[in-house]
Amino acid sequence: MTNNLVEKINRLRKEKNAVIMAHYYQTGDIQDVADYVGDSLALAQWAAKTEADIIVLCGVHFMGETAKILSPHKKVLVPDLAAGCSLADSCPADKFKEFVEAHPDYQVVSYVNTTAAVKALTDVVVTSTNAKQIVESFPKDAKLIFAPDRNLGNYINSVTGREMLLWDGACHVHEQFSLEKILALKKQYPDALVLAHPECKKVILTIADFIGSTAALLNFSTKNDAKMFIVATESGILHEMQKRNPNKTFIPAPPNDSTCACNECSFMRLNTMEKLYNCLLNESPEILIDEKLREKAVKPILRMLEISEKLGL
Repeated sequence: MTNNLVEKINRLRKEKNAVIMAHYYQTGDIQDVADYVGDSLALAQWAAKTEADIIVLCGVHFMGETAKILSPHKKVLVPDLAAGCSLADSCPADKFKEFVEAHPDYQVVSYVNTTAAVKALTDVVVTSTNAKQIVESFPKDAKLIFAPDRNLGNYINSVTGREMLLWDGACHVHEQFSLEKILALKKQYPDALVLAHPECKKVILTIADFIGSTAALLNFSTKNDAKMFIVATESGILHEMQKRNPNKTFIPAPPNDSTCACNECSFMRLNTMEKLYNCLLNESPEILIDEKLREKAVKPILRMLEISEKLGL
């Protein structure tokens, strides 16, 4: 059935001049059929440059929005509109607007994991790949608001010496890793290196051998000589890690929930091969954004892309 779906998807992709982009947190079958697989920064960069008529964004809703903001004249589709993001949901645009207005002398740095409405209130967008460098591009005495992830904001403050004002949001996946269970795995596999995403809680980051974005964790695991890794981020990344490193062992860091051995984003898992096929076939669900909102939201994203290109990220 899967092979048949792949054939149908490939046929539709060719007929409709469509490009399929997938985040590393998607299931392995979706990653394997995609034209591009990457983290949030890479997906934004590809969306800005593609010449396809249709972009199918296999990820969560804000990623589809970002693609549409950057490519307003292209049709942007997502396999399931219900694929949201707990981190984006933790920063409602109306409440954030009040927060920003209460600090009029601050500039706003927002993580890409936000809605278009929050991006429209932002001076520059960042991803976990470029957040440190972009924050450091501001003068040292600049007053900055960072939203929505408090864990990433705390981490960036710690490595830059800044004192950004943080919005109190978080990702449910990265909040749930169990320190006790990771330490137990380290005891069981003492040679394993712990890799952690900066959205994790500080207590997890303190025991990590390497901290980085999804793409950075992937690159580190490929270049490092270690043969075993405990990975504290959404477990979808293990698919690409294992593909690139068939002779290495990757263990998903377990969450606090005693019934689970790995930590998955339920929103990311809403996308399936069947939904991807139907999405291409029917050219729906489609991401639509009000043009006035898009014009405001695109500015901080373009600023991010410009800085990233200048820094070679």
